Amino acid sequence: MRGALGLAFSLLTLPAQGQDPSRCVVDDRGREVCLHNAAQRIATLSPGATELTYAAGAGDQVVAVVSYSDYPPEAEEVASVGSHTRLDLEALVGLAPDLVIGWVTGNPAEQLETLEALGMPVFYIEPRTVENVADTIERLARLAGTEAAGQAVADAFRAGMAELTTRYAERAPVRTFYQVWDEPLMSVNDEHLIGQVLQLCGGENVFGDQRRLVPRLDDEAVLAANPDAIIAGGMGEENRDWLTHWEQYPNLTAVAEDSLYFVPPSLIQRPTPRLLEGAQILCEKLEQTRQKRRDS
Repeated sequence: MRGALGLAFSLLTLPAQGQDPSRCVVDDRGREVCLHNAAQRIATLSPGATELTYAAGAGDQVVAVVSYSDYPPEAEEVASVGSHTRLDLEALVGLAPDLVIGWVTGNPAEQLETLEALGMPVFYIEPRTVENVADTIERLARLAGTEAAGQAVADAFRAGMAELTTRYAERAPVRTFYQVWDEPLMSVNDEHLIGQVLQLCGGENVFGDQRRLVPRLDDEAVLAANPDAIIAGGMGEENRDWLTHWEQYPNLTAVAEDSLYFVPPSLIQRPTPRLLEGAQILCEKLEQTRQKRRDS
C-alpha cells in the first residue's frame, strides 16, 4: 500500500495545467474547496453522494463508489472501494481520483484525512434540508463542470417540493410516527430531513421535539404517543414485518384505523432528488388517513 500511496502522492502534486481558480465551492463543513480544472475522476464515498453526483450530470466522471451505491443502475458497474464506514485506501488511491466526495458524519475521518494529506481534494457533503439537496447538486456540478445539467435537476427538485408544500399547506394535521429502524426502535425529530418532509405533508411528528436527530424509543413510547399513522422505512425496499409488529396493539389509533404505511427507504432516507418521489408517496399516505377520517 505504501508504494501505491507514494505513487499517487507524486502524481497528485504535479503542477496543474490550465488553472481555473474560480472553480471554488464551500462544502458542508464550511471549508472552501477549489479545483484548478473541472474534476474528471470522482470518488463518491456514500450511496447518497453517488446518486447526487450522477444527478449533477457527472456520472461519466465517477471512477469509484462504495457498497450499496445502487442508483442509478449504471453506478453498480463502477469500481467499489469498500464501504462508507471502512474504505479500501489502496484501491481508492490506485484509481487516482481528482475529487473525493466525503460524508461528514458517515466516513472515517482518519481515512479522509489521509487522502487530503496525499493532496486529494475532499468535498464533504451532508444535506440536512430540502434546499441543501438542491444546492449540493449545484455545487457538485460546479466542481465537475456540468453546471447546466446540475442546475436543471436542482431547479426541478425545488419546483416539485414547492408544489407539494403549497398543496398540503392547509391540510388537517396527521399525528405520525416514522419508524426508521426496528432493533433498536428508532425515529426522527423535526430537524431531520425526513421530519421536515413530514411537516411539508401536513404530518405532525409525534417525536418531533426529541433532542436527538434520530431518537431511540421503545414500544411503550409509541403506545403513549398514540399516532394516527405509522410509516416504516429502514434498509431495503420491503419492511412489511415492521408494520405487522404494531398489529399486536389493536387499540393503537394507527392500527384501529388501518393507517400503517410503507415508503421505500431509498426514496425518503437518502438526501437526493428522489426525495421528491418519496415525499409524494408520504404525502399520499397521510392523505389516505385524512380520507378515512372523512369517511368514518
